[in-house]
Amino acid sequence: MKKNNSIYVIGITGGIGTGKSTVAGLCREAGLPVLDADKISHSVTQANGLAIQEIKDSFGADYISEDQSLNRKKMSDLVFHDKKALDQLSLIVHHYTLKQMSIYLDQLKASGEKVAVLDVPIPVKEGFLDLCNIVWNVTANEEIRLVRLQNRGMSIEDAKRRIMIQMTPAQYSELADIDIDNSYDFDILRKQVNQLLEDSLGARGLPYKKI
Repeated sequence: MKKNNSIYVIGITGGIGTGKSTVAGLCREAGLPVLDADKISHSVTQANGLAIQEIKDSFGADYISEDQSLNRKKMSDLVFHDKKALDQLSLIVHHYTLKQMSIYLDQLKASGEKVAVLDVPIPVKEGFLDLCNIVWNVTANEEIRLVRLQNRGMSIEDAKRRIMIQMTPAQYSELADIDIDNSYDFDILRKQVNQLLEDSLGARGLPYKKI
């Protein structure tokens, strides 16, 4: 991973339903600034967002709503049944998302922050892995992931499909430095994250609040 002398960057990644956002939330609770790739990707696909023109050029105007935002329902119907289309859309959105994330990270550095957290679902090398000092991969067994996704309102078939089209757990693990098993209760997860923060930040004299 890239070693950055001015700010220590923790990257958090993991497949859908593993609880990656919960781990990022614990980092916020510890007083750390978190850059959320999902929120940034949403902003670049809003009305006249940075990614809109390229999406229109690649998929056609039918996938852009009248207000010039991404037609999320129509695009979802396409990409969750077509891996090639998903990969194409991901390349476009990731390009603009990670570019914006890098800008935000520079702003944090300029403001004097010593630590930042990047919350990114898909750990691409350029713009994520190359910015991180350490990468945490959040895992959970598939049965628990499926229950969590159904609790979000997904059908079991849709939940399985969404897991299947993502990277495998082994692929996530291979790109990360540390795996966090979130197959258990919240108190166990909190203890794991608190220990990792102590190992990564406390040992380096970097600021954070114990959780």
